[in-house]
Amino acid sequence: MANLVISGMGLHSGVTTKVQVNPAPQGAGLCFIRVDLPHKPQIPVRLDAVHQTILSTELGVGEARVRTVEHLLASLMGLGVKDAQIEVDGPELPLLDGSAKAWVEAIAASNLIKQAEPFAPQVFLSEPVSIYQGEIFVAAIPSPVLRFSYGIDFDSAAIGHQWHSWTPSQESFAEAIAPARTFALLHQIKQLQESGLIKGGSLENALVCDQEKWLNPPLRFANEPVRHKLLDFLGDLSLLGDIPVAHYLAYKASHNLHIQLAKAIWEQMKD
Repeated sequence: MANLVISGMGLHSGVTTKVQVNPAPQGAGLCFIRVDLPHKPQIPVRLDAVHQTILSTELGVGEARVRTVEHLLASLMGLGVKDAQIEVDGPELPLLDGSAKAWVEAIAASNLIKQAEPFAPQVFLSEPVSIYQGEIFVAAIPSPVLRFSYGIDFDSAAIGHQWHSWTPSQESFAEAIAPARTFALLHQIKQLQESGLIKGGSLENALVCDQEKWLNPPLRFANEPVRHKLLDFLGDLSLLGDIPVAHYLAYKASHNLHIQLAKAIWEQMKD
């Protein structure tokens, strides 16, 4: 068992960074450390550290930032790691193959302390919480069992309309969610790159489709895109710390809405 060390290129920055995840004392929680900056500033993994949510989630304190944290955070939560210091020598975490598979494998082989039951019930949601933007929504409703459901609808025959529900007590995160890769529509790529985004995107780290077909098959799941959205949802909700037991739902949502839901839940739990 060893420290977790992974290097790779960031999706949006195109910058190659190295990440080292080290054990932390029980109760310390998770934090990022920008080891490339003077005084090595720490960025806590909390909702109040969210800096922006444009096509990824970015945390920040002062001038220190770290972007595209959702895949690693989902993996740490999915394998029951609650306390760790995450050292990174640049502004964005590596995208790797576009999924959380490599993170999960590295965490499993590391000396990080893992809970025997990653999603052990801590507290139950008492009242429904929902946020709507027209037909788009995120919600959490009281439930005796922790469950996550996600829906997407794209004007591409390759993706179309997909739903997926995942119950942690029935399927492992490592098998059901972690392998699902990020995806993009071919006609959107040039526009995103002109906006200064996805500089590090490629057919090696993202599924890409046109209106009819995938350009780089095969898929790992028939509904891999919606499973990846569920992966992002989990990463964003992990900023709550211990996720209350509830049924979490999202339809055509974004990182911004995920974070809005998490903040609304946080306010309810405080009360």
